Amino acid sequence: MASLIGINFPLNSVGTLPIKYLNASDEFCARAAQTNALQVLEQYYVKHDQKQQTELLFKPYAPMHQATNRPEQILARIRQLIDMRRYEQAEEECSQLIKMCIEGLRYFQRYDWLLLRSIVSMGYLGWIVYSLLFIFKSYVLPAPASHDSSAKTHRVDDSGLVAVVGILVFVLFSLVFYKQHSPGMYYAYVAFPVYFWTDILQQLPLIQHVCSSYLRLAVRWRPIAFVVIYVLILEALVYAYFDRRVYSVAFGLLAAAWPLSVSAKFRRQHALLLATWSGFCMLTSVFTLLPVERNDHLGLVIAGGVLITLSGLVAWHFSGSFTLPPLGASAKQAREAIAVDRLVILIETLLVGIATFLGPFTSKETERRGSLPRPHQLACWAILVVSTALPFVHGSRLNRSARDQHYLYRLVTIYLAFAAPFVLLTVSYESIFYFSYSVVLLLWLSIERALYYEKAENQLLAPTEQNRLSDLALQRSVSSTAGPKGAQTFAASRTLGLSDMRTSIMFLFFVNVAFFGTGNVASLASFSIDSVYRLITVFDPFVMGVLLLFKIFIPFFLVSAVFGVLNRSLELPPFSLFLFVLSTTDVMTVNFFFLVRDDGSWLDIGMSISHFCISGMFVLFTIVLFVLSHALVGRVLIPSAGSVKAAKKHH
Repeated sequence: MASLIGINFPLNSVGTLPIKYLNASDEFCARAAQTNALQVLEQYYVKHDQKQQTELLFKPYAPMHQATNRPEQILARIRQLIDMRRYEQAEEECSQLIKMCIEGLRYFQRYDWLLLRSIVSMGYLGWIVYSLLFIFKSYVLPAPASHDSSAKTHRVDDSGLVAVVGILVFVLFSLVFYKQHSPGMYYAYVAFPVYFWTDILQQLPLIQHVCSSYLRLAVRWRPIAFVVIYVLILEALVYAYFDRRVYSVAFGLLAAAWPLSVSAKFRRQHALLLATWSGFCMLTSVFTLLPVERNDHLGLVIAGGVLITLSGLVAWHFSGSFTLPPLGASAKQAREAIAVDRLVILIETLLVGIATFLGPFTSKETERRGSLPRPHQLACWAILVVSTALPFVHGSRLNRSARDQHYLYRLVTIYLAFAAPFVLLTVSYESIFYFSYSVVLLLWLSIERALYYEKAENQLLAPTEQNRLSDLALQRSVSSTAGPKGAQTFAASRTLGLSDMRTSIMFLFFVNVAFFGTGNVASLASFSIDSVYRLITVFDPFVMGVLLLFKIFIPFFLVSAVFGVLNRSLELPPFSLFLFVLSTTDVMTVNFFFLVRDDGSWLDIGMSISHFCISGMFVLFTIVLFVLSHALVGRVLIPSAGSVKAAKKHH
């Protein structure tokens, strides 16, 4: 455009003039190409001089410094060809020079990439090793029996010397960056890997302890196989960011492989549970095959709402089996408390039923009238607020007066409470996904509990369970401490094992499915904004964005609550499984770090950066999920493995 109207090219432009689209004389095209080449060459010279002034060991771009192909020589040939009216050859020389200059600019733009990528990668790897060593020390290896201080602390005797070496390495890098006038973030890039690897080297006795424990194993291939499979699954989750169909394949494998991997006795005892698991896995696998861009389909909205409502009625019908009276209550007080708890389930189910038909009816009325009817808007807001507030008021840790609840009752109330707002914000198949996804999570919890209890029969809805429940308060100390009145506190009775890697990767899998089930994790645009029009039609970016994010985060409320219950069901120390997930997800972040692009379309560049940022923020997101599960689940009552085995022997 600048060439056509006869003005100077943009100052920082590195674009190439499309000669073939110019309807001008050959001489004009050749001289325009020459001007374009001079402008891009000047950009190269500026970048070259900047790097030469700051770099300690400067290496120029080799193709621009060849004896027979220097830019001055190419420019001389271009001028000579133009004077000789050999315009086509002059344009070819200009094109060659522009291409070489752009490659030189990219060379200088990526000049520090090798160093920076190495430093950042060492930082991520250092964090992974650092956190895994903490997990081994705290949750896997037994406490050392030796009286040697280094054995107790798992640190070398000369830890001070190692720290001094680490400080010297940081100072050396800082001096280099200062000399090169590097940005301030470069110092932070170096600080993290230096800190992590200094601490890792100080923990060499712990690493030796881990290695010696591994060498004492009778079957050494199993840990390696578990680690390899775990890493391969992480790599598959990375690929799933680009192709959602990976989750469909994963659900298909889970539907078939997990039931086949358990013992024959377990399959006989839990045939119905495993068959239901396979069926709902196959149903959930359908959603990641559907397009993320979807139009309003009120029939699917109603179908999903009806399924959730029916599931709520089933839960209400069986709620007498998992609704517990207050501790020490009289018979009358017990009946009243159980009646109130069952009424809560019924109210939540009723709200879901109303939302199922109110949402589509509101959409129809809005389309017919051209505006959102005020009564419909108030009704939708009332359902959203009341239903969302119920799980926080009734049984969460935010309500200090709330009494202990059966874990299954607590999960059902959370599921139904968030179902109503989710249905209100649904425009297509999302509500069916919510139903299917929630059932899969509950089945996952049931199978993991049954596997942990080994040969014990499934006691999920057994009335005798009410007599053998233990309060699993969030305390890690092995010694008994005072807990709620009449309850026993949780003791960390076991350490992490290889089977817990399966639980961790399943949690990570379900967290990713919560995003990819109905949309694209890297683009909120794939989550339809039409879903908020039942609550607000006047354009308000803040309110609309909050409602959209609330809808997106609802599946995470479910998976965090289920994982919180599962962590306690497996009688593991609090935060142990969360910390393991947190420490290993950076394997995915390192992948996305190397996949960040600085060329191609703006969409490709933006998506690559989005993937890296989302994966990098997963550490913070995992902590938020842990806090959320702690607050949502509350003080639930869960049968311990010992009580299940005792009941099994009694019967």
